[in-house]
Amino acid sequence: MNTNLKVTSSKKAFEVILSSWNNNTIELLEEFKVLLLNNSNIPLGLYTLSKGGMTATLVDIRVLFSVALKSCATAMITVHNHPSGKLHPSNPDIEIYKKIKEVAKFHDINYLDNLIITPQGYYSFMDEGI
Repeated sequence: MNTNLKVTSSKKAFEVILSSWNNNTIELLEEFKVLLLNNSNIPLGLYTLSKGGMTATLVDIRVLFSVALKSCATAMITVHNHPSGKLHPSNPDIEIYKKIKEVAKFHDINYLDNLIITPQGYYSFMDEGI
């Protein structure tokens, strides 16, 4: 991952994340990752939290925040792919986003966005006002 890239928009986040995603599995298995950022929104790393099946993956919020805190991230963007190619969030997608947002606020970590991605594009929770 090129750590000289400053993430200034959802489009830039998508580009950074997609460049590190395994193109052989993006349309096969759902994965949940977190882009960890410093105070200048420069990536510290992209951590794969979980890999699931074709329609779901587990998100353990305790593990997510242990990684964020250990990396000294001051901001983060979560992301998962939809192998189906559908970019709209499901109800479980929205619920986990709300939980993560609440915990991030408690830990004083700036939760910038949650992206759903496919090779063709992305859906940004922040851009869509969720």
